[in-house]
Amino acid sequence: MNKLDTKALKQRILTLAMQGKLVNQDPMDEPASELLKQIQAEKAELVKAKKIKKQPTLPAVTEDEKPFAIPDSWEWVRLGEISNIGSAKSYSPYDIKQDIHILELADIESDTGKIINYKVTKDKPKSNKYGYNKGQILFSKLRPYLKKNLIAPDNGYCTSELIPFNGINCENKFLLNVINSRYVQSIISQETSGVNLPRFNPNKMRLLLIPLPSFNEQRRIADKIDELFELVDQIEVSQNRYDDLQKALQKKVLELAMKGKLVNQDPTDETASELLKQIQAEKAELVKAKKIKKQATLPAVTEDEKPFDIPDSWEWVRLGNLGVWQAGATPSRKNNLYYENGSIPWLKTGDLDDGIIKEVSERITEQALVDTSVKINNPGNILIAMYGATIGKLGIVGNFPLTTNQACCGMTPFNGVFNWYVFYWLLNSRKKLIELGSGGAQPNISKDKISKFLIPLPSFDEQRRIADKIDEIVGLLS
Repeated sequence: MNKLDTKALKQRILTLAMQGKLVNQDPMDEPASELLKQIQAEKAELVKAKKIKKQPTLPAVTEDEKPFAIPDSWEWVRLGEISNIGSAKSYSPYDIKQDIHILELADIESDTGKIINYKVTKDKPKSNKYGYNKGQILFSKLRPYLKKNLIAPDNGYCTSELIPFNGINCENKFLLNVINSRYVQSIISQETSGVNLPRFNPNKMRLLLIPLPSFNEQRRIADKIDELFELVDQIEVSQNRYDDLQKALQKKVLELAMKGKLVNQDPTDETASELLKQIQAEKAELVKAKKIKKQATLPAVTEDEKPFDIPDSWEWVRLGNLGVWQAGATPSRKNNLYYENGSIPWLKTGDLDDGIIKEVSERITEQALVDTSVKINNPGNILIAMYGATIGKLGIVGNFPLTTNQACCGMTPFNGVFNWYVFYWLLNSRKKLIELGSGGAQPNISKDKISKFLIPLPSFDEQRRIADKIDEIVGLLS
């Protein structure tokens, strides 16, 4: 099932709203030009009453500035013309009352603007705060791309990184939607400055060009957006529930598969004990021919180690018994000869996506292959991330050989070992493997731990039947 991009759908709704295509225009509504006259009169009264400061005159809107067509009854205006932005009152810590909400950016969820942590002051804050009133727009000038913008649910104080303001004779919910639209966000993104702490200058906020319908239409648009966003949220909840169910079913399928309960055993298959003898003979030949190094003998599997029962024809073995495991390396970044015009794919663990590796982000040179300890992983090899943010992530090498960095361990299976069966066992065991790697400052599964990790081994033919059945069921669930 293709998952609906709910964020993109919400942006499409906002785009239609900004273009006057979300609700019908009502010919009985007064035009926005009349509303502008009322706003200017109201603003003059507020300045006269010293409720807001008189702001510098804003430049007139030119035809070249208008980014898209809007209905004839609408007007292009600057946000500063129709709001009191820049008039927020700052309070020192000594002026802030106790037992009232103080809102910090960390208390607000990105994209949604939902308050996820509501603190009430007990101690005096350490810095000045803005005061805000219920219903005001709170705009986040720090890292504005996170869209931590909202309508204030009640009165309180907030960090100075949030700018409280009101529309004048305008619907604040409409203006908030305008600010969150892709059109305005793209402008804000271009005008944001600062590397570590990118901010949008509130003075530039006043210059923002926005489409203005009548007050009644603003309300109809805001209500329609609320209605549609609620439906989109319901879709997202349903999708998430389906994802959870899908993951639970996939987990159950893997558990049944690895216990020999997903496909029937075929009495004509060779036993796993016979397969192990063939693998041991092949291993000895490879060592003799100096194609692989002789490996340290792995400890025998004890009864206490076996986590569950398996069919009589299967065997519990260690992953190191079934193939050659080798970690990669990172050629020195200081040596351009190792990277410049490189042709050998070099995988970082961020390239692993629990599937076939079809592309990697970097390449190294033949010189790096000669001088360093990077290893070639051929098509069909199994890859696993040993540490870092991607720990436990898996991949199967696609149709081209590749090398990897040191955070990745690759397995070349011996004959009689089906790579996708091992892949699915590792996928099923990811949580246990990560737990096995814990204990240090950074969790690390390590090649030694992987080699000693147990795997239930059926015959080669049954390995294939199991992997094929998993593919079939997972395909039906997708």
